[in-house]
Amino acid sequence: MSESTHLVCQSCLAVNRIPSTRLADSPKCGKCQKPIFQAQPMELSAANYQKHMQRNDVPIVVDFWAPWCGPCKMMGPQFADAAAQLEPYVRLAKVNTEAEQQLGARLNIRSIPTLIIFKGGKEIARHSGAMSKADIINWTRSQLS
Repeated sequence: MSESTHLVCQSCLAVNRIPSTRLADSPKCGKCQKPIFQAQPMELSAANYQKHMQRNDVPIVVDFWAPWCGPCKMMGPQFADAAAQLEPYVRLAKVNTEAEQQLGARLNIRSIPTLIIFKGGKEIARHSGAMSKADIINWTRSQLS
């Protein structure tokens, strides 16, 4: 990582430059003063997806899910718990494919839940099917090492 890391605020979408050595110090947004990391996945939509993909310097693991999907409902709390373990060096996000159908189609989501790791806006790994918290953490770390 470079000397500073750019992170998009989940609340106001401001891009913050945080010294890399201070990522674990619970940084706050310079604009809205809310925590940059909230130990839970952020919600992505067509409106904010590109900004998060292009401006976050840390990898982002995105869970593509739908409210009617049983395995998605089972994995949701596991994914949320994994966020607390993986932050601040990885961000976790969710995309509701029911509400964001065009985004799901553009990314070729064929089954849910599907996890995709993005780094620098590019897909580097994909996994379809529900996973436990430990599996999410282990898979993410193995793909990024």
